[in-house]
Amino acid sequence: MTAPPTPVVFIHGLWLHATSWTPWTELFTAAGYAPVAPGWPGDGETVEISRKDPGPIAGHGIDDVVAHYTRIIGAMDVKPLLIGHSFGGMIAQRLLGLDLAAAAIAIDAAQIKGVLPLPLSALRSTLPVFRNPANRRRAVSLTFDQFTYAFGNAIPAREAAELYERWTIPAPGKPLFEAAAANFSPRSPAKVDTGNDARGPLLLIAGGMDHTVPVAVTKATLKQYRHSTAITELQVFPGRGHSLTVDHGWREVADACLTWLARNGL
Repeated sequence: MTAPPTPVVFIHGLWLHATSWTPWTELFTAAGYAPVAPGWPGDGETVEISRKDPGPIAGHGIDDVVAHYTRIIGAMDVKPLLIGHSFGGMIAQRLLGLDLAAAAIAIDAAQIKGVLPLPLSALRSTLPVFRNPANRRRAVSLTFDQFTYAFGNAIPAREAAELYERWTIPAPGKPLFEAAAANFSPRSPAKVDTGNDARGPLLLIAGGMDHTVPVAVTKATLKQYRHSTAITELQVFPGRGHSLTVDHGWREVADACLTWLARNGL
């Protein structure tokens, strides 16, 4: 009897809709996996719905998102593989640390508790949220200029404009405030069990020109796992920005993920 295909859960980050994973889910389906790309709690089914009615998006924090994906995973027959981008990468790490996944790939993942570097470009990228404390309870949209700096700095302006129009949605401000306070809060929702020896393999991916999650942040994240004997690896894509999962070079990153999964028997 042929074994059922391995499930893969794709987890988006702030400001991108879940349908931005469509090229990835099609590729992974062709490769023999069973991928799904659920949105965050409150997301509309489409980009247009999410933009038109951002109210349900507002107010959800990291724990809410983790609980949401925990329920999705709980309905599966086996532990899935997780692939997350940006804050989705942080969520993937938390779920992996809780032994809810067979393995995880965190792409340009938001910083977890314990990570200290805070480059100026990362501060500028998140300024649209932090400039107003009330944004903690709101859903915040990026202007095109803000998106270009945070996501599209390493691609042509025309492509950045196309991605902005096609995939961007408002995002809850709460996760950013929680991550910013993580190193001052013993019970921070950004805390990951980085010492878990029994968890599945983890691959951290960084874009060499990422403004939102610079390479220094990802390398510091890797160091947080130094006390675990479980597989933890880092791969850097020079010249790539935060848009690396949705821009013209997405396939290079996706193929690297497939190669890594195969190498680890996944």
